[in-house]
Amino acid sequence: MPDLERLLSETLQESGGFMTNRERGVSFSLDRITEATDLIYNSMYKGKVLLPHEREFLIREALTTSDFPLLFADVLDRQVLASYKAADPTWRKISRVSTVPDFRNVSRFAISGGDENLAIVPEKGEYPASNRAEARYYYNVNKYGRQFDISWEAIINDDLDALKDTPNRFSKAAIRTEQRFMSNLFVHNVVLATAGRGNLSVNPLTIANLETGLEWFAAQTDVGGEAIANRAKYLVVPPALELTARQILTSAQKMGLAGATTIAGAPDVWVPTTNVVANYGLELIVDPYITIIDTANGNPLTAVGGWYLFADSKELAVLEGAHLRGHENPEICMKNSDKVTVGGGAINPMAGDFATDNIFYRVRLVFGGTTLDWRGFYFGGHLD
Repeated sequence: MPDLERLLSETLQESGGFMTNRERGVSFSLDRITEATDLIYNSMYKGKVLLPHEREFLIREALTTSDFPLLFADVLDRQVLASYKAADPTWRKISRVSTVPDFRNVSRFAISGGDENLAIVPEKGEYPASNRAEARYYYNVNKYGRQFDISWEAIINDDLDALKDTPNRFSKAAIRTEQRFMSNLFVHNVVLATAGRGNLSVNPLTIANLETGLEWFAAQTDVGGEAIANRAKYLVVPPALELTARQILTSAQKMGLAGATTIAGAPDVWVPTTNVVANYGLELIVDPYITIIDTANGNPLTAVGGWYLFADSKELAVLEGAHLRGHENPEICMKNSDKVTVGGGAINPMAGDFATDNIFYRVRLVFGGTTLDWRGFYFGGHLD
């Protein structure tokens, strides 16, 4: 690694008669230099032994920069991106994930008709026409973001901890923004779920009420009255219902009513019976934003809140979330310094701006979404 070793050497001593790092306004702690040394010679980064392909990736990233003091700032950006991808927001499971080309409204079409039962055609009779209908959904993406500035003095005093903390906080903010937006689309949505459609229920989460919801899915038809393959896949609950939901989904038995006894006036008899819901294959999702959104919107709450069933989004999508194409991940960046050396050379962004020595960070997220087909959605525990 002669090129990388040369870059490391140039951070510790003068190079070819040019200014030293300290003279350029670039200063790194012993811990930072140790990180670089461990990466090069010991295949370690932040105390973790790297696999060969991980070490190669980080070194390749180092070799793409012309100034070695910026190496670990670049590596930090890559780590933030990786942590964003590693976090698995629950909205991605219950929604179709898409991209859009720009900020203008996009259309999503649902075509129905043409696949109903064929009609009898009499001799020399005309074939009856097949009618088609369409439903259209509109939405657009919006730009979300924040910025944060910190003084050069604070960076020096905090030994770059603020640098490591801010990008991670912005990454979490992007994840939360997406999750809250998508949860807002279905929480207490009494347009998507209505009593007339049968997918709105006031009943709390129990085995019997969950069975009712599952049976509703199986009974759905398309607009032409034809049977469709519709099966609930996800049970989405607030944190207060998590233990109840887990008990329902893991209990082998439930108590069933056997009917009146032969003794006049005696109560009905409850006997154990198989809990088929446990074998149905529902996946539990706990969404903390159900309670947060209900509370913020002033929706009536029971002691535990509502519960929701969703079909597989690959089969029947209820929600769609989209990013701007080419910007599927949040952009987390810092402002380049507007200072230059007396000789005209560039200065590390960590040296701050010209007027105040402040260092600026910014996050940008481009995201949007909409509701789609109500047939894949069931809302239980609703109160007006």
